[in-house]
Amino acid sequence: MVSPQKHNRRRWFLWIPLIAILVLLVVGELVLRRAAPILKGRVIETLSTRFNSRVELDDLDVSLMRGLAVSGHGLRIFAPDDVVAAGAKDPIFAVQQFEFHASLIGLFLKPTHVGAVHAQGLTIQVPPKSMRAQGVQQRRRRGKIKIVVDEIVFDDSQLVIGTDKPNKDPKVFALKHIVLQNLNPTTASPYDATLTNAVPKGDIHATGTFGPWQDETPGDSNVTGKYTFQNADLSTIKGIAGMLHSVGDFTGRLDRIEVYGTADVPNFSLDTANHPVPLETQFSAIVDGITGDTYLQPVQAKLGESKFSCSGAVVNHKGIGHSVDLDVDVPAGRIQDFLQLAVKTQPVVMTGVVGMKTKLHIRPGKESVTQKLGLNGGFSLKQIHFTNPDVQDKVDELSLRAEGHPKEAKAGAEDVNSQMKGSFRMDDGELTLQGLHYSLPGATVDLGGVYTLDGRKFDFTGKVRTDAKISQMVASRWKSLMLKPADPFFHKNGAGAEIPVKVTGTNSAPKFGLDMGHKDKDKDKSQ
Repeated sequence: MVSPQKHNRRRWFLWIPLIAILVLLVVGELVLRRAAPILKGRVIETLSTRFNSRVELDDLDVSLMRGLAVSGHGLRIFAPDDVVAAGAKDPIFAVQQFEFHASLIGLFLKPTHVGAVHAQGLTIQVPPKSMRAQGVQQRRRRGKIKIVVDEIVFDDSQLVIGTDKPNKDPKVFALKHIVLQNLNPTTASPYDATLTNAVPKGDIHATGTFGPWQDETPGDSNVTGKYTFQNADLSTIKGIAGMLHSVGDFTGRLDRIEVYGTADVPNFSLDTANHPVPLETQFSAIVDGITGDTYLQPVQAKLGESKFSCSGAVVNHKGIGHSVDLDVDVPAGRIQDFLQLAVKTQPVVMTGVVGMKTKLHIRPGKESVTQKLGLNGGFSLKQIHFTNPDVQDKVDELSLRAEGHPKEAKAGAEDVNSQMKGSFRMDDGELTLQGLHYSLPGATVDLGGVYTLDGRKFDFTGKVRTDAKISQMVASRWKSLMLKPADPFFHKNGAGAEIPVKVTGTNSAPKFGLDMGHKDKDKDKSQ
């Protein structure tokens, strides 16, 4: 039987190692606190050597109470001296606060091993290319502390890419949450990122690889990944509305990223009409991540039931936003889909098959997209049907009278097969049609004029050429006899009759009539 004295002695010996460890921790804590300024200097020296630049660190705390715990505030890494001399005054890296933990065993490994680093409020400032170009590229040197980081987490950070172009703003990316793994200055690092997009407003989630980061030429840094952009509110762009959903893949360098994806807006609308129409796109593009400029390769799109393609560029302009320049090709769409999107009045003025080629330009500025939108192109329309019964009846009656069948020209007559072609220009919400040629059985109509997208203005003038003479276009025999003397005045240029006309009023209530003033002008020209 063990005596109580020996038992107490054994228990005391068991506590000795624990007490020794605690003493070592306390002593180590005191030593680290005294050595913190030295360690801070070593960190600054290592980073300064690594980046060949000035480094500032406001505060660094080190503790051994929970393994190795390091925290710091106010870390700033500036550009190399020659780049600063060229005009880059802001730090290229600035971190509000950071912290990391490592096991004590990791201290004795070479290189020093750190599991995870958490950083808050990181700002990366990339100087303009001209400033970087003036810097002398030097071989990177290694500092006295070699560290391998398994994972680094950034919250509420941003990337600011400067530009020396007078018409460009710095490009700012809000980095909501980013996780980088296996951080290594010589190889690509896997990442998982959530970026907050300002216009249109929404969060982009992306995963892939990034790097290695090129200090002297950031645009050469490689990037790959997949992204999703869900529930992006297009109403943050003045003049349009809808919720955008986009997914895709990207690869390339930061200054030339190739993007392939789809973007769908099930309720796309313009403020000129506020009539939602589904829009689907499949695209490929080249994106300059340094300037934000985007170059669209042929984009295949579908508006309602109408398929079309477009290509062009979206360019950033300093202080005033982006300009858009596209070449648009609609081989055989439905005119009602485009009118539904753009024109306020309902129902749309007509249905039919449209073919169109146009140059689209949206100038930069704060106005509504529909006010900035410009179009310049040509179109053709087939199988035209006017949705207003009164308008369609007048067209049908005109065709029958023009063919010399006035007795059949009554409301409710069979719709005629008509078609139209011409050129157009749109600016500031106003559509100007030139060389508008409208043909139907027995007649052709040549018009020019202006139509506003709000449907409040409809002003066209031109000529109607008919197969029949004036006297042949009335059903009453005695009216026909009375009009015979007028036949020679309108019988010209090989037509049975050539009649000046005008169409005025509004989309919902158009007015058709003779334009005798136009006829007088023609007479003056002939004299």
